[in-house]
Amino acid sequence: MAADDRFTEPFRGAADEPPPGIRSEIITGPVADWATDFSHLEPEWAADPYPIQDDLRQRCPVAHTERFGGAWLPTRYDDVAAIAYDTDRFSSRSIIMGNYRPPLDLAPLGGSPPISSDPPIHHHVRKLLLPAFTKAAVARQEPGTRAMCHALIDALGDRDVVDAAADYAQHIPMRVIAAMLGFPPQDGPRFREFVENTLEGINLPPDERVARMETLFEYLYAQVQDHLASPRDDLTTYLINAEIFGSKLEAEHVVGAMALLLIAGIDTSWSAIGSSLWHLARTPADRERLVAQPDLLPVAAEEFLRAYAPVTMARLVKSDMSWRGVDMKAEDWILLSFPAANRDPAQFDRADEVIIDREVNRHAAFGLGIHRCVGSHLARMELRIALEVWLERVPEFTLADPAAVTWSAGQIRGPRALPLRIGLPWLACRRCRPYSTWTRSTATGSSPSRCRRRCAGCSAVRSRRRRCGRRA
Repeated sequence: MAADDRFTEPFRGAADEPPPGIRSEIITGPVADWATDFSHLEPEWAADPYPIQDDLRQRCPVAHTERFGGAWLPTRYDDVAAIAYDTDRFSSRSIIMGNYRPPLDLAPLGGSPPISSDPPIHHHVRKLLLPAFTKAAVARQEPGTRAMCHALIDALGDRDVVDAAADYAQHIPMRVIAAMLGFPPQDGPRFREFVENTLEGINLPPDERVARMETLFEYLYAQVQDHLASPRDDLTTYLINAEIFGSKLEAEHVVGAMALLLIAGIDTSWSAIGSSLWHLARTPADRERLVAQPDLLPVAAEEFLRAYAPVTMARLVKSDMSWRGVDMKAEDWILLSFPAANRDPAQFDRADEVIIDREVNRHAAFGLGIHRCVGSHLARMELRIALEVWLERVPEFTLADPAAVTWSAGQIRGPRALPLRIGLPWLACRRCRPYSTWTRSTATGSSPSRCRRRCAGCSAVRSRRRRCGRRA
């Protein structure tokens, strides 16, 4: 087919000069006072941000830091909502807070539309993506997602300890969004690298951070070229052919939207699934109740989203102003903490508790205002199916080592290592799937023997040789 003039030059290739914008001093090290020196990249924040947020909400509800060139952190629901809805005084042209502010002329489209877009263009670029994320469109993906979750659990083998973050949670959104974009599913390890570079490499030296980001856009540009040569029915081809105001999208718009869908589409759900499994592993009463009452799972999933909301967004102040008692300067960052808003006792009854049958739950896990997550239906489906299949196949599990659980640092928080000890076998019986409750028996003595497992659904027996005294 004829070449597309929009993509004849390499997109964001290596340049002799750094991209234009404002660079600030990189400040690292322990936080002196979270009210005046906060950093969402510090280990204490990644491990457990909630006590920090609760303390700030009481004594300094809009915290400040000189790190990242100057930033503010509101922790009350009303303050977070006010900023999220105020597009006149706060810009979304960069939604990842760091030591680089892109130039003003990047607005109103931004680098990752529509999440980085300001009005009036935002409405039009968001509308382009809506058809792919309707409830009906997402429902068509549910059977494939469920089958994939079963396959991931099948692949766990006979291990007694598994990493539910690395071996299960991360793969579900990776494979779903790869299929939607038409990317090779075997590129999953690269997707994880892109996520970490984008969201967790904030304090890297500027040259290194630029180089790492270039790998993402080089990959996306290669995918565009592949789709130009071989169009198919997926989001990448759709974006290449999409029009706004009668013209096809600029190359930066196409690839920026692809970057948003890939990064946000993976890390948010990966983190939500992992956090939910972490909660259930350390809260046996909730786990046992959901196993016994699977119909409660959609309500419980909403509570997990509220209590462990993974996403924090950023805004930039448009001009100097006094805002609710603090003096903000133009180009100050705002760290818009939806997790802190979701734990505000002024908004939620028993806000610090996880109540899996909470009836009223207007949480902000998917954001507030015009930038509310366009993929919320997809994220909900992935979380619900991931938990349904896991609890069906793995009804008993605990944290293998609570100290070994690690959490991502930055604006999307979720478990990166989540070792779980499995209480019952989880390999599905091929004869009567989805029944998967197996009994175990272990021979005694000092010589090798066969350990048996019997399916509760059809009485089929599987056995394997294992030294006596060890669990099958």
